[in-house]
Amino acid sequence: MMKTMRVLLSICACALLVMAGCKKESAAEAGAAPAADGAAKSSVLDLDDTTFAAATAQGVVLVDFWAPWCPPCRAQGPIIDAVAKQLGDTAKVAKVNVDKAKTTAQTFGVRSIPTLVVLKDGKTVKSFTGLTQADALVAAVKEAL
Repeated sequence: MMKTMRVLLSICACALLVMAGCKKESAAEAGAAPAADGAAKSSVLDLDDTTFAAATAQGVVLVDFWAPWCPPCRAQGPIIDAVAKQLGDTAKVAKVNVDKAKTTAQTFGVRSIPTLVVLKDGKTVKSFTGLTQADALVAAVKEAL
């Protein structure tokens, strides 16, 4: 239990350091988020342990493993919405709350969040750890198509 707490504290400390370096960018994205939020959310799937396998079994899917208490994850949210909007129907974009889908997160070895995984027919093609910009995510998805 103590080891787990130390790991979580380390992750939070790293997340705060990352956020301090990304403050201007995150503030700009946060300002833009409410306008795009309503339209983009419908194209981003919200998956859990019971829906993950079926939703990712076929085609290319970008999955964002996140948690609501994670500052970099909150900064990643608007980026994921923008990626979903940019990709349209060419690929699925999904989010998995690691607090609610512990089995799925464990299956993918998620140890740090945000972790983003590009899947093709249910198999990992590429993964990213930490705040990742839209152009890198779109390129990875297009490469997997």
